[in-house]
Amino acid sequence: MINDKTTYRGGPKLVAFFNQLGFSDRYGQGFPSRSSYTDGKLQLINGKPELDKCIKSIFAPINFIDEEEKLLNCITNFNKYLSFDGWEISVKGKEIEIHHCKEPNIEEELNKMKNSPCNSETDFLKMEFNDFNIDQLPIMDTIKPLIQNRMQELEHCFEAKAYLSSIIIAGSILEGILLGVGQAYPKQFNQSKSAPTKETGKVKSLHEWNLNEMINAAYDIGIIKEDVKKFSHVLRDFRNYIHPFQQMATQFFPDEHTAKICFQVLKAAICQINNANFDSKI
Repeated sequence: MINDKTTYRGGPKLVAFFNQLGFSDRYGQGFPSRSSYTDGKLQLINGKPELDKCIKSIFAPINFIDEEEKLLNCITNFNKYLSFDGWEISVKGKEIEIHHCKEPNIEEELNKMKNSPCNSETDFLKMEFNDFNIDQLPIMDTIKPLIQNRMQELEHCFEAKAYLSSIIIAGSILEGILLGVGQAYPKQFNQSKSAPTKETGKVKSLHEWNLNEMINAAYDIGIIKEDVKKFSHVLRDFRNYIHPFQQMATQFFPDEHTAKICFQVLKAAICQINNANFDSKI
Protein backbone atom coordinates (compact mmCIF):
# COMPACT_ATOMS: atom_id res chain seq x y z
CA MET A 1 0.00 0.00 0.00
CA ILE A 2 2.77 2.44 0.85
CA ASN A 3 5.02 1.73 -2.12
CA ASP A 4 2.59 1.17 -4.97
CA LYS A 5 -1.11 0.59 -4.34
CA THR A 6 -2.27 3.94 -2.99
CA THR A 7 0.30 5.85 -5.02
CA TYR A 8 3.72 5.10 -6.46
CA ARG A 9 6.47 6.24 -4.12
CA GLY A 10 10.04 6.19 -5.36
CA GLY A 11 13.03 6.33 -3.03
CA PRO A 12 12.95 10.11 -2.33
CA LYS A 13 9.21 10.08 -1.66
CA LEU A 14 9.55 7.08 0.65
CA VAL A 15 12.19 8.89 2.68
CA ALA A 16 9.99 11.98 2.89
CA PHE A 17 6.99 9.85 3.89
CA PHE A 18 8.77 8.16 6.79
CA ASN A 19 10.55 11.33 7.87
CA GLN A 20 7.08 12.70 8.60
CA LEU A 21 6.80 9.89 11.14
CA GLY A 22 9.88 10.97 13.08
CA PHE A 23 12.81 9.63 11.06
CA SER A 24 15.61 11.77 9.63
CA ASP A 25 16.86 9.73 6.67
CA ARG A 26 18.42 10.98 3.46
CA TYR A 27 18.09 9.50 0.01
CA GLY A 28 21.33 8.88 -1.82
CA GLN A 29 23.80 6.34 -3.11
CA GLY A 30 23.51 2.98 -1.40
CA PHE A 31 19.81 3.36 -0.72
CA PRO A 32 18.30 -0.15 -0.31
CA SER A 33 15.41 -1.53 -2.33
CA ARG A 34 12.10 0.21 -1.71
CA SER A 35 10.54 -2.93 -0.23
CA SER A 36 13.36 -3.61 2.23
CA TYR A 37 13.49 0.05 3.27
CA THR A 38 9.73 0.15 3.90
CA ASP A 39 9.74 -3.20 5.72
CA GLY A 40 12.52 -2.00 8.00
CA LYS A 41 10.73 1.23 8.87
CA LEU A 42 7.46 -0.56 9.57
CA GLN A 43 9.22 -2.93 11.94
CA LEU A 44 10.58 0.04 13.88
CA ILE A 45 7.17 1.69 14.32
CA ASN A 46 5.14 -1.50 14.78
CA GLY A 47 3.13 -1.30 18.00
CA LYS A 48 3.83 2.41 18.43
CA PRO A 49 1.59 5.47 17.90
CA GLU A 50 3.52 6.23 14.72
CA LEU A 51 1.92 3.17 13.11
CA ASP A 52 -1.55 4.69 13.46
CA LYS A 53 -0.23 7.93 12.01
CA CYS A 54 1.33 5.97 9.14
CA ILE A 55 -1.96 4.22 8.29
CA LYS A 56 -3.95 7.47 8.45
CA SER A 57 -1.42 9.16 6.19
CA ILE A 58 -1.48 6.37 3.59
CA PHE A 59 -5.26 6.54 3.16
CA ALA A 60 -5.76 10.29 3.77
CA PRO A 61 -8.77 11.28 1.61
CA ILE A 62 -7.08 14.51 0.53
CA ASN A 63 -4.67 12.38 -1.51
CA PHE A 64 -7.54 10.80 -3.45
CA ILE A 65 -9.38 13.81 -4.86
CA ASP A 66 -11.36 12.61 -7.92
CA GLU A 67 -10.17 9.08 -7.08
CA GLU A 68 -12.73 8.15 -4.44
CA GLU A 69 -13.33 4.72 -5.99
CA LYS A 70 -9.60 3.96 -5.82
CA LEU A 71 -9.55 4.95 -2.13
CA LEU A 72 -12.55 2.70 -1.43
CA ASN A 73 -10.89 -0.25 -3.19
CA CYS A 74 -7.62 0.28 -1.29
CA ILE A 75 -9.41 0.46 2.06
CA THR A 76 -11.53 -2.60 1.27
CA ASN A 77 -8.47 -4.67 0.34
CA PHE A 78 -6.49 -3.44 3.36
CA ASN A 79 -9.34 -4.20 5.77
CA LYS A 80 -9.45 -7.82 4.63
CA TYR A 81 -6.06 -8.31 6.27
CA LEU A 82 -6.44 -5.84 9.12
CA SER A 83 -9.69 -7.50 10.23
CA PHE A 84 -7.85 -10.67 11.22
CA ASP A 85 -6.35 -8.64 14.07
CA GLY A 86 -9.80 -7.29 14.98
CA TRP A 87 -9.35 -3.84 13.42
CA GLU A 88 -10.59 -1.91 10.41
CA ILE A 89 -10.26 1.57 8.98
CA SER A 90 -12.97 3.83 7.57
CA VAL A 91 -13.39 7.35 6.23
CA LYS A 92 -15.11 9.91 8.41
CA GLY A 93 -15.26 13.32 6.81
CA LYS A 94 -11.74 14.29 5.82
CA GLU A 95 -10.07 11.84 8.19
CA ILE A 96 -9.30 8.13 8.51
CA GLU A 97 -10.51 6.36 11.64
CA ILE A 98 -9.12 3.12 13.08
CA HIS A 99 -11.50 1.09 15.20
CA HIS A 100 -12.28 -2.41 16.43
CA CYS A 101 -14.29 -4.77 14.29
CA LYS A 102 -15.60 -8.30 14.37
CA GLU A 103 -13.00 -10.78 13.19
CA PRO A 104 -13.94 -12.42 9.85
CA ASN A 105 -15.69 -15.75 9.72
CA ILE A 106 -14.97 -17.59 6.46
CA GLU A 107 -17.74 -20.11 7.09
CA GLU A 108 -20.22 -17.30 7.69
CA GLU A 109 -19.25 -15.63 4.42
CA LEU A 110 -19.78 -18.87 2.51
CA ASN A 111 -23.19 -19.28 4.16
CA LYS A 112 -24.15 -15.80 2.98
CA MET A 113 -23.28 -16.85 -0.56
CA LYS A 114 -25.38 -19.98 -0.18
CA ASN A 115 -28.42 -17.93 0.84
CA SER A 116 -28.00 -15.30 -1.85
CA PRO A 117 -31.16 -14.99 -3.99
CA CYS A 118 -29.08 -15.20 -7.15
CA ASN A 119 -25.69 -16.61 -8.03
CA SER A 120 -25.84 -18.79 -4.92
CA GLU A 121 -22.98 -21.14 -4.23
CA THR A 122 -25.21 -24.21 -4.70
CA ASP A 123 -26.56 -23.00 -8.04
CA PHE A 124 -23.07 -22.08 -9.18
CA LEU A 125 -21.78 -25.57 -8.44
CA LYS A 126 -24.65 -27.10 -10.42
CA MET A 127 -23.73 -25.22 -13.58
CA GLU A 128 -22.20 -27.23 -16.41
CA PHE A 129 -19.59 -25.89 -18.78
CA ASN A 130 -19.31 -27.51 -22.18
CA ASP A 131 -16.76 -25.12 -23.67
CA PHE A 132 -14.01 -25.84 -21.18
CA ASN A 133 -11.19 -25.78 -23.72
CA ILE A 134 -7.80 -24.23 -23.00
CA ASP A 135 -6.73 -24.48 -26.64
CA GLN A 136 -9.44 -21.99 -27.61
CA LEU A 137 -8.29 -19.34 -25.14
CA PRO A 138 -7.12 -16.09 -26.80
CA ILE A 139 -3.65 -16.31 -25.27
CA MET A 140 -0.21 -17.07 -26.67
CA ASP A 141 0.12 -20.63 -27.92
CA THR A 142 3.44 -21.00 -26.08
CA ILE A 143 1.76 -20.60 -22.69
CA LYS A 144 -1.13 -22.98 -23.34
CA PRO A 145 0.85 -26.21 -22.62
CA LEU A 146 1.90 -24.77 -19.25
CA ILE A 147 -1.70 -23.88 -18.41
CA GLN A 148 -2.77 -27.37 -19.44
CA ASN A 149 -0.08 -28.96 -17.26
CA ARG A 150 -1.23 -26.92 -14.28
CA MET A 151 -4.81 -27.97 -14.90
CA GLN A 152 -3.71 -31.60 -14.78
CA GLU A 153 -1.75 -30.97 -11.61
CA LEU A 154 -4.81 -29.25 -10.11
CA GLU A 155 -6.91 -32.35 -10.85
CA HIS A 156 -4.26 -34.61 -9.30
CA CYS A 157 -4.16 -32.47 -6.15
CA PHE A 158 -7.94 -32.53 -5.89
CA GLU A 159 -8.07 -36.31 -6.29
CA ALA A 160 -5.35 -36.66 -3.65
CA LYS A 161 -7.42 -34.43 -1.29
CA ALA A 162 -4.66 -31.82 -1.29
CA TYR A 163 -7.30 -29.11 -1.29
CA LEU A 164 -5.12 -26.17 -0.30
CA SER A 165 -2.68 -27.00 -3.09
CA SER A 166 -5.49 -27.28 -5.63
CA ILE A 167 -6.85 -23.85 -4.62
CA ILE A 168 -3.43 -22.21 -4.90
CA ILE A 169 -2.87 -23.74 -8.34
CA ALA A 170 -6.36 -22.69 -9.47
CA GLY A 171 -5.59 -19.11 -8.47
CA SER A 172 -2.31 -19.15 -10.37
CA ILE A 173 -4.01 -20.51 -13.49
CA LEU A 174 -6.72 -17.85 -13.39
CA GLU A 175 -4.13 -15.12 -13.00
CA GLY A 176 -2.05 -16.53 -15.85
CA ILE A 177 -5.05 -16.75 -18.17
CA LEU A 178 -6.24 -13.21 -17.44
CA LEU A 179 -2.73 -11.83 -17.92
CA GLY A 180 -2.48 -13.71 -21.23
CA VAL A 181 -5.82 -12.33 -22.41
CA GLY A 182 -4.78 -8.84 -21.33
CA GLN A 183 -1.59 -9.14 -23.36
CA ALA A 184 -3.60 -10.21 -26.39
CA TYR A 185 -6.10 -7.35 -25.98
CA PRO A 186 -4.20 -4.57 -24.18
CA LYS A 187 -6.42 -1.77 -25.50
CA GLN A 188 -9.55 -3.24 -23.95
CA PHE A 189 -7.90 -3.86 -20.57
CA ASN A 190 -6.06 -0.53 -20.44
CA GLN A 191 -9.25 1.40 -21.22
CA SER A 192 -11.35 -0.37 -18.59
CA LYS A 193 -12.41 1.69 -15.59
CA SER A 194 -10.57 -0.73 -13.27
CA ALA A 195 -7.20 -0.26 -14.98
CA PRO A 196 -4.67 0.67 -12.23
CA THR A 197 -2.61 3.81 -12.78
CA LYS A 198 0.74 5.15 -11.67
CA GLU A 199 1.31 8.44 -9.89
CA THR A 200 1.61 10.11 -13.29
CA GLY A 201 -1.88 8.92 -14.21
CA LYS A 202 -0.51 6.51 -16.81
CA VAL A 203 -1.95 2.98 -16.74
CA LYS A 204 0.43 0.44 -15.26
CA SER A 205 1.99 -2.24 -17.47
CA LEU A 206 -0.08 -5.42 -17.42
CA HIS A 207 2.60 -7.42 -15.61
CA GLU A 208 2.23 -4.97 -12.70
CA TRP A 209 -1.51 -5.62 -12.30
CA ASN A 210 -2.67 -7.81 -9.44
CA LEU A 211 -5.35 -10.49 -9.70
CA ASN A 212 -8.01 -8.25 -8.18
CA GLU A 213 -7.45 -5.63 -10.88
CA MET A 214 -7.46 -8.17 -13.69
CA ILE A 215 -10.72 -9.75 -12.51
CA ASN A 216 -12.44 -6.37 -12.30
CA ALA A 217 -11.14 -5.27 -15.70
CA ALA A 218 -12.26 -8.55 -17.31
CA TYR A 219 -15.73 -7.94 -15.91
CA ASP A 220 -15.74 -4.27 -16.96
CA ILE A 221 -15.11 -5.14 -20.60
CA GLY A 222 -17.62 -7.98 -20.50
CA ILE A 223 -15.52 -11.09 -21.02
CA ILE A 224 -16.60 -12.58 -17.67
CA LYS A 225 -20.02 -12.26 -16.08
CA GLU A 226 -21.17 -11.23 -12.61
CA ASP A 227 -21.17 -14.77 -11.21
CA VAL A 228 -17.59 -15.48 -12.28
CA LYS A 229 -16.44 -12.07 -11.05
CA LYS A 230 -18.02 -12.72 -7.65
CA PHE A 231 -16.60 -16.19 -7.15
CA SER A 232 -13.24 -15.27 -8.71
CA HIS A 233 -12.72 -12.84 -5.83
CA VAL A 234 -13.49 -15.71 -3.45
CA LEU A 235 -10.83 -17.80 -5.18
CA ARG A 236 -8.43 -14.86 -5.00
CA ASP A 237 -8.99 -14.54 -1.24
CA PHE A 238 -8.51 -18.26 -0.64
CA ARG A 239 -5.37 -18.28 -2.77
CA ASN A 240 -3.81 -15.81 -0.33
CA TYR A 241 -3.45 -18.70 2.11
CA ILE A 242 -0.32 -19.60 0.17
CA HIS A 243 1.28 -17.58 3.00
CA PRO A 244 1.51 -19.90 6.05
CA PHE A 245 1.20 -17.05 8.56
CA GLN A 246 -2.03 -15.94 6.91
CA GLN A 247 -3.41 -19.46 7.26
CA MET A 248 -2.20 -19.69 10.87
CA ALA A 249 -3.92 -16.42 11.74
CA THR A 250 -7.28 -17.61 10.44
CA GLN A 251 -6.98 -21.33 11.14
CA PHE A 252 -8.47 -21.87 7.70
CA PHE A 253 -8.20 -25.39 6.31
CA PRO A 254 -10.09 -25.77 3.02
CA ASP A 255 -12.19 -28.86 2.46
CA GLU A 256 -13.44 -30.61 -0.66
CA HIS A 257 -16.42 -28.27 -1.00
CA THR A 258 -14.25 -25.14 -0.99
CA ALA A 259 -11.88 -26.67 -3.54
CA LYS A 260 -14.84 -27.54 -5.79
CA ILE A 261 -15.97 -23.92 -5.79
CA CYS A 262 -12.52 -22.74 -6.83
CA PHE A 263 -12.23 -25.36 -9.59
CA GLN A 264 -15.70 -24.41 -10.81
CA VAL A 265 -14.72 -20.73 -10.94
CA LEU A 266 -11.76 -21.57 -13.13
CA LYS A 267 -13.82 -23.65 -15.56
CA ALA A 268 -16.52 -20.99 -15.73
CA ALA A 269 -13.98 -18.25 -16.43
CA ILE A 270 -12.40 -20.24 -19.25
CA CYS A 271 -15.79 -20.92 -20.84
CA GLN A 272 -16.94 -17.32 -20.62
CA ILE A 273 -13.66 -16.01 -22.04
CA ASN A 274 -13.87 -18.51 -24.90
CA ASN A 275 -17.39 -17.35 -25.71
CA ALA A 276 -16.61 -13.63 -25.50
CA ASN A 277 -16.72 -11.48 -28.62
CA PHE A 278 -13.59 -9.42 -28.22
CA ASP A 279 -14.11 -7.46 -31.40
CA SER A 280 -17.19 -5.84 -29.85
CA LYS A 281 -15.49 -4.79 -26.60
CA ILE A 282 -14.98 -1.05 -26.04
